[in-house]
Amino acid sequence: MWNRVLWSNIYFEERGKIMEKKRGSFTDKLGFVLAAAGSAVGLGNLWRFPYLAAKYGGGIFLFVYLILAVTFGFALMVTEIALGRKTRLSAIGAYPALDKRFKFLGYLSSVIPFLITPYYCVIGGWVLKYLVVFLTGQVSSAAGDEFFSSYIAQPAAPVIFFVIYVTVGMLAVLLGVEGGIEKASRFMMPVLVVMTVFISVFSLMQPGAMEGLKYYLLPDFSRFSATTVMAAMGQLFYSMSLAMGIMITYGSYMKKETSLEKSVRQIEIFDTGIAFMAGLMIIPAVFAFSGGSEEALGKGPSLMFITLPKVFDNMKFGTLVGAVFFLLVLFAALTSSISLTETLVSIVVDKFKFSRKKACGIVYVWLLALGIPVSLGFGIWSFIAPLGMSLLDFFDFTSNSVLMPIAAIFTCIFVGFVIKPKTLIDEVELNGEFKSKKFYSVMIKYIAPVCLVAILIFAIMEALGMITV
Repeated sequence: MWNRVLWSNIYFEERGKIMEKKRGSFTDKLGFVLAAAGSAVGLGNLWRFPYLAAKYGGGIFLFVYLILAVTFGFALMVTEIALGRKTRLSAIGAYPALDKRFKFLGYLSSVIPFLITPYYCVIGGWVLKYLVVFLTGQVSSAAGDEFFSSYIAQPAAPVIFFVIYVTVGMLAVLLGVEGGIEKASRFMMPVLVVMTVFISVFSLMQPGAMEGLKYYLLPDFSRFSATTVMAAMGQLFYSMSLAMGIMITYGSYMKKETSLEKSVRQIEIFDTGIAFMAGLMIIPAVFAFSGGSEEALGKGPSLMFITLPKVFDNMKFGTLVGAVFFLLVLFAALTSSISLTETLVSIVVDKFKFSRKKACGIVYVWLLALGIPVSLGFGIWSFIAPLGMSLLDFFDFTSNSVLMPIAAIFTCIFVGFVIKPKTLIDEVELNGEFKSKKFYSVMIKYIAPVCLVAILIFAIMEALGMITV
């Protein structure tokens, strides 16, 4: 047994040296952290987190989310990044490289981003449209009740903005890890932080915003429930880009001398910090302009595309503030979609041994082939409604609510009981002691699987109408 483990470690050490020469890599720790954080920070942070926080009691939701981020989220992210760095492979190759019986898990993890990326880019196209609207001074039009629904029902305009958005993201990926993704993230992430702080301060200065701030920050334990925990857990799950191969791919580009544990903590702080600031941007502002109506706070996707334009329309310099806001959202969306697209390219390269350029072409065609029908699903193709859902909602439910929890459950089984936590703990400790290794072992073997099963059951019951949230 010892000899097998020894030779396995020697094999992956030598393989890592070879693969590091063949694969791209991030130039330093900062580049990796910013790129990975860029993956985690996206539309889920900026519109979904505030919506859920408002709906599930504000402060109590925030409290639960923070606890889950430093426990549940930490364990899963360490697992995926360590798997990638140890094997120097994307998800499709990382699992079978350690145990061939789990080849299916590599394919399962790889399917998820192929479903998520096209519809994510459709939403990114909507954000791009709203940025153009505000830059051209059409704030009053955007504030109209029917503007958003009329726009997404059009046959041409949403498709055009979607294609532009996809093309921009693909160009960043085509430039490569160091030339495209890292450089883009080094610029976008600091700008994202600055703009988030600016708009948060602006929102808090609005009359009545302080009541919204209290609602958001002060936990009301009387509103605590299992539903609150499940909602927070589900948000964390995909907000941190877990179980879709992204973090495994980024780990495969991570240099051995970079501290894995510290990097994960920093990514968590960045992701959670942006989500927190998004709440400060949106909840107090909407609270102020709606007179404290929880109905206004719970409008989900429309909170960004319908309610906020109304907020900006009533502000002094609202056109400028709105343009800055949607530029912020566009940055966040782009960094996440770049990460998703990079994952797809890496999977195609690893599986079919294509050149990076050819793989980018294949992925680009796939995004257009699936994304265009999703966009048209709100208009001329709205009659296509699997399980009574729009095409976007269907792909979102299939990937986020079903496939991702299943992939994560099997990952916990794989690490906890097949290759054993020590395999990845040793990888983490290449740069010093893994301070949280005992906690990590317990979490990945026992606590995380139970939580993930709960997420899966909760999501399915919600979709079937057995529970209402």
